[in-house]
Amino acid sequence: MKTVIRNGRIVTAVDDYNADILIEDGKVAMIAKAIDAEADKVIDAKGRLVIPGGIDPHTHMDLPFGGTSSSDNFETGTIAAAHGGTTTIIDFAVQYKGQELNEALDVWFAKAEGRTSIDYGFHLICTDLPDSRLPQMKSMIDQGVSSFKLFMAYPGVFLVDDATIYKAMQVAGANGGLICMHAENGVVIDAIVKQALAEGKTAPKYHALTRPTKAEAEGVHRAIALAEIAGTSVYIVHLSNSDSLEEVTRARDNGTPAYAETCPQYLFLDYSVYEQPGFEGAKWVMTPPIREKWHQEKLWRGLKFNDLQVVSTDHCPFCFKEQKELGLNDFSKIPNGGPGVEHRMSLVYNGGVAQGRISVNRFVEITSTAAAKIFGLFPRKGTIAVGSDADIVIFDPDEEMTISAKTHHMNVDYSCYEGMKVRGVTKTVLSRGDVVIEEGKYVAKPGRGQFLKRGLAFSPR
Repeated sequence: MKTVIRNGRIVTAVDDYNADILIEDGKVAMIAKAIDAEADKVIDAKGRLVIPGGIDPHTHMDLPFGGTSSSDNFETGTIAAAHGGTTTIIDFAVQYKGQELNEALDVWFAKAEGRTSIDYGFHLICTDLPDSRLPQMKSMIDQGVSSFKLFMAYPGVFLVDDATIYKAMQVAGANGGLICMHAENGVVIDAIVKQALAEGKTAPKYHALTRPTKAEAEGVHRAIALAEIAGTSVYIVHLSNSDSLEEVTRARDNGTPAYAETCPQYLFLDYSVYEQPGFEGAKWVMTPPIREKWHQEKLWRGLKFNDLQVVSTDHCPFCFKEQKELGLNDFSKIPNGGPGVEHRMSLVYNGGVAQGRISVNRFVEITSTAAAKIFGLFPRKGTIAVGSDADIVIFDPDEEMTISAKTHHMNVDYSCYEGMKVRGVTKTVLSRGDVVIEEGKYVAKPGRGQFLKRGLAFSPR
């Protein structure tokens, strides 16, 4: 199967030029000013950007949480991701108490097998790591699961102590792995939550008001300090505010290999969503919570100057009806998470490139290339180059669309960005040379996605 993409403006993290692309056997075979070779399919990209497929390194498909499970599984979630220009996700497998690491990973392989429309990898959430189980981390890295998530939050469920974090960082670092940290002082937050409930404060807004920015920043500071003691890197997930960003910026300025992602919800939404009437604020109950508006420009500055490297989604949707409503009378029982995997690329393009905050090259870097480098996928993914996978998005930088639950493809009954107009729309998506989305229509079949055995973590300073 040969495909030629003609007349496009090819943009990577470092390049910006006009050329044609020849795709053979799922790979980029040739890039030239003009390609006249016979092809089975020709795609005209005139007037559009031709960019590497997006990589979302933080999703939670089919995740059990809070007495229910996230509403997107690997079929619905990856179809939605593809519609938005994401061609790779890295989801989180979960090791529960008493499980061996391989046992946990096998559960998530079974969830994904035969369902995905795009390629996928796994991080492994570790909740039970006695000294006897630490060597299993090397086995995971050898199997292509080269990153692990540890929690400083959710006591009794996910939280692990500082000694465990330190030892896990040692083992991961020595074997080319990377620790991803959910950095919040969960023990203190738990105390604040209990105090709020005792005072009758049960509305959704108290989810945000009981998780102060300083509790997150303290966790970020501690995670970086532990990584420095262990002599390794650390990756902070879903960083939400200026206090936390200052900790990462200070560490990076001092030469510490600390990396961090933020998410669209922290770039485009603000605390006012929680002040909506009745129970509406539950739609935005996620952890960390959405912060006051002034944090947004601080985060955009962090993205511009590489203090933040990646924009992920932390896609973890729960339907408003029946699922979010589990916490009607107690905010602490509202399932944490929101939908986002479908609109990340358009949101970041609109807020970043269209509004002059970042360059189009930086847009590609923070939505694709940096994640590929950090998580052991580059140069197979995250770029358009001869020999790379033909994960390519044809993106119209001028078309506008209005985000709505009525038109999205995520399996959830609301949108965090309902009614928001954005400029920059994914039109056609290729995954390893296969057209998955064609002019906005899904044309593939679930199950074509492949598990990605990732290489060693690499730090793209």
